[in-house]
Amino acid sequence: MQNTKIEYSSSDRTPVVLPEMEQLLPPLSAEQFSALEGDISENGCYAPVIVNEDMVIVDGHNRFRICKKYGLPFQMLVFSFADLLEAKQWALNTQKGRRNLDKWELGKIALKLRPEIEARARANQGTRTDLSATLPKSSPPVDTRKELAQAVGLGERTMGKVMQIDEHAPAVIRQALDSGELSVSQGYDLTRQLRDVPAEERDETAAQMVELARAKKEICQLDAEADRRGKVAGLFCKAFERAVMLTPTEENVRCWVEGTRMRADEIEDSAKDAEKLSEVFAAIAEILRTMLPIKVD
Repeated sequence: MQNTKIEYSSSDRTPVVLPEMEQLLPPLSAEQFSALEGDISENGCYAPVIVNEDMVIVDGHNRFRICKKYGLPFQMLVFSFADLLEAKQWALNTQKGRRNLDKWELGKIALKLRPEIEARARANQGTRTDLSATLPKSSPPVDTRKELAQAVGLGERTMGKVMQIDEHAPAVIRQALDSGELSVSQGYDLTRQLRDVPAEERDETAAQMVELARAKKEICQLDAEADRRGKVAGLFCKAFERAVMLTPTEENVRCWVEGTRMRADEIEDSAKDAEKLSEVFAAIAEILRTMLPIKVD
């Protein structure tokens, strides 16, 4: 990959949208797209659209669509790539820093790259003279799991699980992975458990298993929330227990200042902290009073 530093404006050239490039990454959420659209419609397209030497958009499909919708001008920066696979991997690496892609999403992107990665691996294998004399005439398919994993930054074992899910999992499991309800490991475990289930029962069984996984997740979330609420309650109890131990007389405060050898700036800081704490406790008092039972005359 090389930045040619050649620039075009939208009035000079028209970029090409290649579906396999545009659909490589998952689409922005409605909220994300709306935010981008609002920014561009108000401030213009200040980030250039990246194209290859054939004017195919590599990065910036959403910006291009928005500019086209509003008739806004934009700049294009030309990058040179060895092939479309290199362009796709560059686009992925660029977007990974902007989006929070999970392992399943990365795995699905790797599967889209699979035909090109396998073709490249076979070509590289064919150019190795040290292998040409030992390889049989019909060599087995190239195992590209490692290459797929490296292409998207996944572990090889995780990539293997994604491949198994893609090949064997019923639609309901893949849908749960798409929505984030299951992790790759969970999806893989459910897929393995379905191997011995008769084909005619597999979809129904998978749906039940996904529903059970959802229920377990909800229980874990409820337990975590209960634990969080318990910690908050404990924190308030400790704060009150310690606060009531303080008797704010001049003698006691002086003992505190002299005993800790406070400097003048530290005395001032402590005074400010005490004022803030008084505000905190006053706010707590107001909230507590709202929780008192309503008196009925």
